[in-house]
Amino acid sequence: MSTNVHKISAVADLDKPLLLFVDDDPIIVDALSIVLEKDFDLITADSRKQVKSILQDLSVKPSLALVDLGLPPKPHSPEEGFKLIEELMAVNDSFKILVLSGQNEDANIHHALTLGAVDFIPKPCDMALLKARLSHQIMMLQAESTENESDISESKLLGESDALKTLRDLINQFADTPYPVLVEGESGTGKELVAEELHNMSSRSNLPFLTINCAAFTPELLEAQLFGHVKGAFTGATSERAGFFEEAGEGTLFLDEIGELPLALQSKLLRVLENGEYYRIGETRPRISKARIITATNRDLKEEVRAGSFRQDLYHRLCVLTIIVPPLREREHDAQRLLEYFSKLYATGNPVFNLDKKAKNLIESYTFPGNIRELRNIVIRLTAKFAGKTVSEKDLKTELETDYQLISTDPENGLNLISEELNDKNFHLDDKLTDWERRYVNQALALSNGNLSKAARILGVNRTTLYSRLQRLNITTSTD
Repeated sequence: MSTNVHKISAVADLDKPLLLFVDDDPIIVDALSIVLEKDFDLITADSRKQVKSILQDLSVKPSLALVDLGLPPKPHSPEEGFKLIEELMAVNDSFKILVLSGQNEDANIHHALTLGAVDFIPKPCDMALLKARLSHQIMMLQAESTENESDISESKLLGESDALKTLRDLINQFADTPYPVLVEGESGTGKELVAEELHNMSSRSNLPFLTINCAAFTPELLEAQLFGHVKGAFTGATSERAGFFEEAGEGTLFLDEIGELPLALQSKLLRVLENGEYYRIGETRPRISKARIITATNRDLKEEVRAGSFRQDLYHRLCVLTIIVPPLREREHDAQRLLEYFSKLYATGNPVFNLDKKAKNLIESYTFPGNIRELRNIVIRLTAKFAGKTVSEKDLKTELETDYQLISTDPENGLNLISEELNDKNFHLDDKLTDWERRYVNQALALSNGNLSKAARILGVNRTTLYSRLQRLNITTSTD
């Protein structure tokens, strides 16, 4: 079955969705392939190592995978499967990974979903169920693709606030300059959209626009992704590969979460910015990049420089031009415009919900710590619950961290709220602290789009500690 790989790698447009199927049992692979090949272009692999090799060689990358947990070299342990899920999510954090495994204990199911899998189907599986679950994920990918296209064409830079008008002016001013642009702002404000607008409004708009998330890869893999490598440069490098700097050509390369770039790679990026020079891993001949560089961060890079985790000379190279994306709370009345846009986008043919007067006032006063991303998630939930109905203030409050906002934005009201709670005979401090812990963990997961490693960094704990707290608080990460 793996012979399909060479055929697919040379095809630019596939007639059917591309599905990566990973299982070390040839009988299961052959049996399921007969059925799945009717609806999917299949790539099969029997180990995590083979998946790595296949993904390096493919020009068209899959976004959908069906994987077993018990893979070689320890087919009776789920650890290889867990590692594969992590690696696939690092390649593409939008990967739709369905686990097909007989190791369907609750702990394995929970851990797989925590790592980023979207579904868990026990073996032996019902074929109708499997095809239905795969079809659902194809629909989700198509919906996300449509959303992304809408993001570029209409741009979520919707609104009439003064802050947004200033942002648009800066984009117009900086769009066609050759200099690097640093886009700063809180998580969820739309920094990638700003980078896309800078590219789309420039004379490079017909050239590639490539994005790489510096937090999504190990340092070794990130270096290979950025600069490319020659055959044999490291274990698993079975062929030479161009990096993002080379593939961008004279287009735009957007480096998201630049504050996560390892120090060892910061000097190499600095060289590219200074004279365009870089080396593929394992190669001694320098290459020249002519790509325009745009970077983004939600960190205070000046503070990172003071802390010694970010090079001062690199910071000065990156911030030749700087755009600060305003948080939603500073964009007067724009939240309502965006809510209307998202409600129509996610209605998918169903009637949209409406907000009553008090609910509209609540939207206007809410500070949206997760910004546009949080607003989008709220709309998705309201669409699922209240399609064609009117949403009351009470309904909306269940989706917001309202008491958190009262305490954080109005200390006097916050103290009054605390006094009221303490006068309640049923008040228990442990319960309240657990509730707050759950809120912070859930918010970190929302800000990180369910990425456990990133959520742990936001919370200032290690990944193992966060995973333990998820289990204790009975929190399952949302993958829908």
